[in-house]
Amino acid sequence: MFSIIQAAGWPIWPLVACSVLALALVIERFISLKTAKIVPPRLLDEALAVSRTAVPAPDVVTQLEQNSALGEVLASGFRALNSDPRCSENDLRATMENTGRAVAHRLERYLSALATIASAAPLLGLLGTVIGMIEIFGAQAPGGGATGGNPAQLAHGISVALYNTAFGLIVAIPALIFWRYFRARVDGYLLALELASERFVRHLLALRK
Repeated sequence: MFSIIQAAGWPIWPLVACSVLALALVIERFISLKTAKIVPPRLLDEALAVSRTAVPAPDVVTQLEQNSALGEVLASGFRALNSDPRCSENDLRATMENTGRAVAHRLERYLSALATIASAAPLLGLLGTVIGMIEIFGAQAPGGGATGGNPAQLAHGISVALYNTAFGLIVAIPALIFWRYFRARVDGYLLALELASERFVRHLLALRK
């Protein structure tokens, strides 16, 4: 592998850095976007059960808030009722929506960086290709006979061009695939959070009455 990097020349080093960064982002997103950390399957039913007759105690709300992203959104509704038991429906929805926006921002963290790598890697590979072509034409010294220049420099220029093109695609394609995968996963989580929040708002409004 190191011999390939050496043959590709200095233009491949930005691509190596992009590949390392992309791998780190993919691992981080896999860890952060687990279902148990975002929308635990039974959490909404448990929150409805503990608040069937009244808003739970503050320590229960704090525990719910630290449970997951969904728990954070649900806890914001409890806190709104705790601070103002007669708060309006609009205020209750606004409080939970603001918390939901903060949660959505965290879910989408680093996705733009992964998308940037997927877009930039082919361009960096193209840059290496252009540099390799420049070396190829630089090897074409006038009066060089049949080869028209230095064969070693010509071969090096070709290797720089091809290796950088290939490595740019090798980095870009998985980055694009994972970006689309995580984008779809986040969209699914956001839909689940929205549906759960709507059901929970109706429950809190009934509880307030």
